Amino acid sequence: TATGGSVVVPLGHVVGNDKWRGSEIAQKLQGKVRLIFEDGLGLVDFHLSNRTCILYVSEADLVAGDKFKRRLVQFRNTSSLGGIVIVERTQISDQYFSAVQKLVVLELGMVLLPVANQGEASQLITQLVSFCVREQSKEHSSNPFLRKQSSQLAEPAVLRTVQQIPGVGKTKALLLLQHFGSIHGICNASIKELEPVVGQAVAQQIHNF
Repeated sequence: TATGGSVVVPLGHVVGNDKWRGSEIAQKLQGKVRLIFEDGLGLVDFHLSNRTCILYVSEADLVAGDKFKRRLVQFRNTSSLGGIVIVERTQISDQYFSAVQKLVVLELGMVLLPVANQGEASQLITQLVSFCVREQSKEHSSNPFLRKQSSQLAEPAVLRTVQQIPGVGKTKALLLLQHFGSIHGICNASIKELEPVVGQAVAQQIHNF
């Protein structure tokens, strides 16, 4: 099953959960990536590679209550895949966003990417797929230990997520990731640990955020 992480994704393809057939995301992805639909992907919405998948939380999911939280926790507990959570952050769902952010980033240690709508989500998925393709083609010729570190730093999605923090631009985001290694590391850092990297004022902002 999908939760066991045994879905094989051909390079440059996206395997989508059958429930997304005919959706705006699917229509916008057509022509940009090779999209295949499969039944029975379980908790996952889109597989980008054999190791990376997306769980999509829509505005409707957020408004409907806690069912989506159970899905994320269940995924984290049963899957060894790298899960990226894409959340629709709209005027209606904005009030729920900070609670979702806390759950996904701090408690589950996953990457969270806010989008305004399915169109924006499809652009993000396209970028992530091209990133996965680059990573997989580099893989055969490099040291796996070094690769893991640089891919984390270079990943545009991770970088953009760190830049969501007030006071953090691209340069500070890169410095933070180089220093702490991951979003989880940044979240768990104390003000004292953050200060030498970004200065006192921004350290305080990151900590509050």
